[in-house]
Amino acid sequence: MKIGRLTVASVSIASMLALTACSTVGGTTGDNSASNTGSAAGDSGKTMVTVVKVKGIAWFDRMDVGVKEWGADNGYDTRTEGGTDVAPEKQIQIIQDLIAQKPVAITVVPNSPEALSAVLEQARAQGIKVVSHEATGIKNVDVDIEAFDNASYGVDIMKNIGECTGGTGKYVQFVGGLTAKTHMEWVEAAYDYQQKNFPNMERVETPIESTDNETAAYEKAKEVLGKYPDIKAFQGSAGNDVPGIARAIEEAGLSDQVCVMGTSIPSASAKYLATGSIDKIFFWDPALAGKAQLQIAKILADGGTITEGTDLGIEGYNNLHKLDGYDNVWVGNAQIAADAKQAKNYDF
Repeated sequence: MKIGRLTVASVSIASMLALTACSTVGGTTGDNSASNTGSAAGDSGKTMVTVVKVKGIAWFDRMDVGVKEWGADNGYDTRTEGGTDVAPEKQIQIIQDLIAQKPVAITVVPNSPEALSAVLEQARAQGIKVVSHEATGIKNVDVDIEAFDNASYGVDIMKNIGECTGGTGKYVQFVGGLTAKTHMEWVEAAYDYQQKNFPNMERVETPIESTDNETAAYEKAKEVLGKYPDIKAFQGSAGNDVPGIARAIEEAGLSDQVCVMGTSIPSASAKYLATGSIDKIFFWDPALAGKAQLQIAKILADGGTITEGTDLGIEGYNNLHKLDGYDNVWVGNAQIAADAKQAKNYDF
């Protein structure tokens, strides 16, 4: 149980493998002015644009680093664009504007795969290659690339939560949105695993939406604490969930009593990992995911195909495998788990 978590944590730390570090973040702003000038100012035949869920947050600032690095290395004009919030309508408008500019490729991390299906079909009809990420089962893309098998990722998070709580107690799960495909896959797989393996744990709410907003996650975590004062664990899915939850936990003086785990990056979670308000984070490098999407788009644009074992030349994406049940979903092996000590190995 977390009250005795120093012992549990020491066992967990000893069992974890050392993880390699990645390149330095060089953050971006939420300014989308590039959408009006980007490809018009250059050669659209050498332009690729990555449409992210939302601009101005650490996760997609990091992806922007990878997108720009890949473009510089491969001779393409590359950039990220996104709205100021997670409304699918904003992504649709951005993609509609991009179609008129006719880039070689549009890569996208959808807020709602279903909502974007029609506009992505329009892009492909214009000969634009479309590659998605975090969108298993999305329609009208050439390839969807996932950092890992989503069900396995969700199970891994729940295994760690169950270890932290001693396999007992109430818990809740946060997602960026109920239409966020991968978030829902993670929490559903975690929930299934909990029911089978930790029967003395109880999920007391259906997944709670945070809109990938740290303040919203904080406010909703406070509501949960008020409603369930004996809560034992929180699982976060969006990059801003666990920092927001941890803030509420810390303010309530419950850092040693409540387990907080989920998806985030070290830079967003470091201070709460240090105080124990976050126990462990799970993630993949958004910069490498951005590069992987663009590398696939280039392969397709050059007339190539993605096949079993394809090596993109990018760490974590050196041996792609097709996901069972899908024709165009490929997975890498890019997942990372880190506690406070291990998170220091990463500078993003």
